[in-house]
Amino acid sequence: MISEKDFIAKSSTVTIDNGSFQWSAPSNIALVKYWGKRENTNSSNAISSEQIPANPSVSFTLNHCKTITKLAFAKKQDQSSFSFDLLFEGQPKEEFKPKIQKFLERIAVYCPYLKEYHFTIATENTFPHSSGIASSASGMAALAMNIMSLEKALYPEMTEDFFYQKASFLARLGSGSACRSVKGSVVVWGNNTSINGSSDLFGVEFPNTIHANFKNYQDTILLVDKGEKVVSSTVGHNLMHNHPFAEQRFEQAHQNLSKLKKVLENGDLQQFIQIVESEALTLHAMMMTSLPYFILMKPNTLEIINKIWKFRNETQTPVCFTLDAGANVHVLYPENVSETVLQFIQAELVGYCQNGNYICDQIGEGAINLSV
Repeated sequence: MISEKDFIAKSSTVTIDNGSFQWSAPSNIALVKYWGKRENTNSSNAISSEQIPANPSVSFTLNHCKTITKLAFAKKQDQSSFSFDLLFEGQPKEEFKPKIQKFLERIAVYCPYLKEYHFTIATENTFPHSSGIASSASGMAALAMNIMSLEKALYPEMTEDFFYQKASFLARLGSGSACRSVKGSVVVWGNNTSINGSSDLFGVEFPNTIHANFKNYQDTILLVDKGEKVVSSTVGHNLMHNHPFAEQRFEQAHQNLSKLKKVLENGDLQQFIQIVESEALTLHAMMMTSLPYFILMKPNTLEIINKIWKFRNETQTPVCFTLDAGANVHVLYPENVSETVLQFIQAELVGYCQNGNYICDQIGEGAINLSV
């Protein structure tokens, strides 16, 4: 079994003075939700106990909603601390820097070479930053891919499998769900007995053949509320520690992941819909029954859900919804009903979106190296 110690880079005999890399990494949408963190009792290092999921999750990797990040680096004299500049869409973004600083501090034990360089991080999203789409997963995944490109240059003997494993491991320490944005169209994060190779430390590609029904699966994201969340995901995760239904929820997630594994293999769209919608509502039920309790859905979120249920019941079209920790609605459906569902969205649902905004996306494959 792989442990955190396996990701600690040893001293390198290769010297690199400067250079740059560029990667894109997508966002993802969880089907079985990650909600709640726990201490890593197997860890011998306090840093690596961060971002350990209390339950496993599985997600669709998106294709169009992604972050593009270029990492330029140059050797520096003072190697006592981290040194970096951050540009977002070409402009300095000071408010993003504390999160990057914290990320570098978390991964320093695994990437000791980082203090040897000054970095210029230039990043941009293919979706509006204020769109209400969480960019932490795509942003941290893209940054982790660049850091691993530097590490690969310092350690050229590195295997491709290790490269992607460690990239996912590092991304997790920036944002838990970011580990699911590195590689694969369907990604599992968290130990689960039904998924070979699954780990709390990094995401793994779904190991079995996925049914043709899920090829090019569509995700139209309805932007109900583009404002900042009232309660951050970090705070929400922490509220699971003393939650009255926490243990039942964690067990439910394990069971739903095992069920969804079979569904992804056999193509049963009706059971897919049932599991995915139940997971979305359970996520928000956990928020509404924590102390303090909170509601991230908006009235228009509920209007959209009821419209989807009515449309599906009347037309038997296999369309469903899922939600992240916010008000926006992800409308999921097979590619072969795209025309029908998009007509329904434009006729019935767009009016519930803020300024009529929505984003059309579909399943993607993960991070892409733009350096070559």
